[in-house]
Formats: sequence, structure tokens, C-alpha cells
Amino acid sequence: MLLGELSEAFGVAGCEDEVRRVIIEAIKDHVDEYRVDSIGNLIALKKGTGESELKVMVAAHMDEVGLMITHIEKDGNLRFRPVGGIDDRILLSKVVLIGKDRLPGVIGVKPTHLLKEEESRQVVKVDQMAIDIGASSQEEAEKAVKIGDYAIFATTFCQLAEDGLRTVKGKAFDDRAGCAVLIEVLKERYPFDLYPVFTVQEEVGLRGARVAAYAIEPDVAFALEGTICDDMPKKKDVSPSTRLGAGPAITIMDRSFIADRDLVKLLVDTAEELGIPYQFKQPGVGGTDAGAIHLAKEGVPSATVAVPCRYIHSPACMLSLEDLENTVRLMKAALGRLVTRRFVD
Repeated sequence: MLLGELSEAFGVAGCEDEVRRVIIEAIKDHVDEYRVDSIGNLIALKKGTGESELKVMVAAHMDEVGLMITHIEKDGNLRFRPVGGIDDRILLSKVVLIGKDRLPGVIGVKPTHLLKEEESRQVVKVDQMAIDIGASSQEEAEKAVKIGDYAIFATTFCQLAEDGLRTVKGKAFDDRAGCAVLIEVLKERYPFDLYPVFTVQEEVGLRGARVAAYAIEPDVAFALEGTICDDMPKKKDVSPSTRLGAGPAITIMDRSFIADRDLVKLLVDTAEELGIPYQFKQPGVGGTDAGAIHLAKEGVPSATVAVPCRYIHSPACMLSLEDLENTVRLMKAALGRLVTRRFVD
């Protein structure tokens, strides 16, 4: 799979070009046509066998959370703002790469030795931080960086465990994991015309999916995601959102939509009949492209299937390749059976 290359690609919301180029190269021989729309979505078509007249959209978003440079100080330090949801606590001392040339920088703040007692007990806010690129003046920094440049976390993809769950580490598994799954799904042909869509700007409001669904007018839609995996040890016995290694996570409801019951049943029945492990994502948590797709025009029955990922929206995420591969198996099998569902009535 291309997960490693996808993970390391530069693709903050609104700047998905590099990710899109990687995906086009991966899918061009497996689709009948593809195009890039005005907002930047990559929309493809894989024609079906003709057994069904359905139009099925499967979406995965290309963008990741990141930073944008907003001001260059006189001393050459760079002020920035988050693009998408990032917890201030995970930013300090992280190495980032800025702009198309991937200029390295370090996120800094006042050192611990100079903190007042009350400051040491507070979470440092993003407006107190700056990115240090080693410049000694505003003029020097402006030669390398411009206001509006994006920055990503400088994270290298690698495999942590080769046995068991075969765990890997990287950035942007939300949602390069979904993109990797969708690329694999495209290697099969289905009873209906399949519209794979690699969307933009999901992290800032599901924007690309809204535009794509309006243009395609699908009968059915699936969103593929990398979702929260909160399965670390806790003092209190609280059910996690998902568990690493427990299989693809099926959404019943999140903050953006309520999944179509027939599609959920299709996914569950398929998993149980084929012995594919699966789990339900904790209801009411998060949101996905399905939240925008299901409201397009007259409405679109939608469901979300996700790969559980630890530490999403952070510099280093973890997932199980077993979960990733089982998500591919589930989606291929469920799509192959979709012709028999009520949507053909």
C-alpha cells in the first residue's frame, strides 16, 4: 500500500496538491476517467458491470491538520495559527516543515528556567509560541518564508512492530489511511458505477465533500476515515471510542450525521459472514465527510467506515496494518453486495 508515501506528503487543508499527485499516479490505471474540480477534489469514475444502475460515491479526504504562518517578527521568528483542530499541548518543541521547499523550523516558547511559578502550571497557548527557523532578522526570514505559507509536522513514516498488529507510525493517518483504503478498493470492479472522490478541506468544515456530492448526485455514499482510537490504560473503566486491532470501525452516529441503517446492516452482515473483525465507533464523537454528503440535494443514504488510529491530529499517529487491510476487505466485499440492497428497488 501507499500509506507511507501518503503519510509523508505535504497536504494541509487548502494545499492538497502533493497528495493529489501521489493519488493520481496510483489510480490512473484503475479508473475509466478522473478530473480535478474547481475546489481541488479529485473525482474519478470506475464504470460498473452493468448489473446495477446505482451511482455510488466513496470519499476519503486528502487534507491534514497543520499550521499557517501569519506574521514574521523583527527577530525572524514566525507566528502561526492552526489549520484544523490541533491541541496546543502537543505543539511545543516539535519540528515542522514550511512551504513547498520544506524549510525546517522548531516551535519554541520561553524556556522552563525563566517561567514564573504560575506560568509553569498553565498550558502554553498557541499565540505564545513561534517557529524558529534560525533567522536573525525579519528581512532574513522573509527571504525564505511568506505570510500564508503552510507548515506540516516533520514526521517520518515507519513500522514499529512487524508481528501481531503490525503497528506503524506516521502523520496524517486522518485521513491518508482512508485514501490508502480507497486506492485499494479501486482495484476491483463493481456492479454499479463507482465514483471515488479524494476530497479537500475536510478538516476545516467538510467543504470538498459538499461540492463533490452536489456534482455527482450519488444514490449511496460511504466515507472512509482514520478515526479516534482512545484505548490507552485509564484509572476509570471507560469504553474507548475504538480499539487498535479490533477491526474497521463502523459509525452509527457522530456529530455530523446519523448513518443509514441499511448500509450499517450491509457492513455488519458482510463482516460477520466473512469473518472480518469489526467494531462500532463510540456514537456522537467527531465528524466526517458523510456529514456533508448525506445532505446533498434530495439527500444521500450514507455510512462511514474508519481505520482506528491512536493520536490523530498530532505529529505522530499509530495504526494497525491488520485493521487497514481488514477495512479494505470489508469495503470490497460490501460494495460487491450492494446491488442486492433496497436501493435498487
